[in-house]
Amino acid sequence: MAVPKTGLLVLDCAEPKELADFYAALLGAEVRVGHEPDIVEVVGGAGVHLAIRRDHGYAPPSWPRPDDSQQAHLRILVAREDIDEAEREAVGLGARPLDTKNNGGVRDARLYSDPAGHPFTLATPA
Repeated sequence: MAVPKTGLLVLDCAEPKELADFYAALLGAEVRVGHEPDIVEVVGGAGVHLAIRRDHGYAPPSWPRPDDSQQAHLRILVAREDIDEAEREAVGLGARPLDTKNNGGVRDARLYSDPAGHPFTLATPA
C-alpha cells in the first residue's frame, strides 16, 4: 500500500512573507507562518497550497528571454468573464505584465511576473 503524499510547489525568494502576502491576496487565501522562519505557506479554499522559501542568494528568473528556460510557473484559472478584473487585481497587487507585445483584444491567457520575478499566468479553463 502506498504512503499518502501531497505535492507542494515552493517558490524561492529573498522575502518570503512579502511574497506570501501577494499570493494570499491574489488567490483569496491566508498566510501561515510556522516555526520555520524561512518558509511561509499560502493556504486557501479550492486547493490553494504553496510555500515560499527564503533563499539568501536569490536572483529572479529572467525568462522570457530566449536564452533562459522558464523552469516553472503558476497557472491561475479564472472564469472568462472575470479575467479583466483578475488582471486589474494582479497588477494592483504588484504583478508586472510580461506579454506586452499583444495586449489588444480578448486573450484567454495573460502572463505576469510576481513581485519577486516568478512568472505566472492568468488563464481561462480549457
